[in-house]
Amino acid sequence: MDPVNSTSPVKRKKRSKFSQTLLDFFSSIYNIHLFIIRFFREAFVPPFEFKEIIRQCWEVGVRSFTLITVTGFIVGLIFTKQSRPSLLEFGATSWLPSLVSIAIMRALAPLVTALIASGKVGSSIGAELSSMRVTEQIDAMEVSGTKPFKFLVCTRVIATTLTIPILATYTGFIALLGGYLNVAQNEGTSYSTFMQQVFQPLQFLDFTASLIKSIVFGFTIGIVGCYQGYYSNSGTEGVGKAANGAVVTAMFLVFIEEIIIVQITSNFR
Repeated sequence: MDPVNSTSPVKRKKRSKFSQTLLDFFSSIYNIHLFIIRFFREAFVPPFEFKEIIRQCWEVGVRSFTLITVTGFIVGLIFTKQSRPSLLEFGATSWLPSLVSIAIMRALAPLVTALIASGKVGSSIGAELSSMRVTEQIDAMEVSGTKPFKFLVCTRVIATTLTIPILATYTGFIALLGGYLNVAQNEGTSYSTFMQQVFQPLQFLDFTASLIKSIVFGFTIGIVGCYQGYYSNSGTEGVGKAANGAVVTAMFLVFIEEIIIVQITSNFR
């Protein structure tokens, strides 16, 4: 019996489905690669949409400000509260400000900001551009001679790349404020002493790595949200898919980038 012909239709169907999934995956990687190259090719070529970039920076910052404030404060407060019992067992509660500052500035501030922005900003960008694609507004801009990619995509990616580092810095200070309230309540430490102990263990590399993380995270959130929305399809159903895809993909990439950057920066310590 011919072994090829003896393969069951179910197995052939599974192989075909797996091959198609694999092909779609590599096709998406290729399309995203072209999308990023197009961004760098058009973002730094005049005319520049400065007004739209400023407006998008305002949208990204204001849209996430309240949620990031609350989240950052809670993260600092809870992390300090959970770390104190472990240090108390060794009589090392005086190290608590240093521990909090290292954890927040090196990892928590940019990571928490990126995750909040992925859910809040990334989904908004994906849904907005997707709805414009569904209602053929992007096609109308192309017909009228306007460059929709530069106006819609480049401005949003630049805005997230510039705004996320600012929000991450703000998140760090808000988280330190939450940590200070817990330390002051339990240890009676003054604010000046707390801040002195906070900045004592930090190095220039810590601030540089945190800044690089925030920039990379911001660019990732913007490019993923714009890609999901700009090439959306399936009608109105595609709006929800674009928003969901922007959030899930951006969060996944943020964690991957976090691991990579931590591994690189650890080699310089």
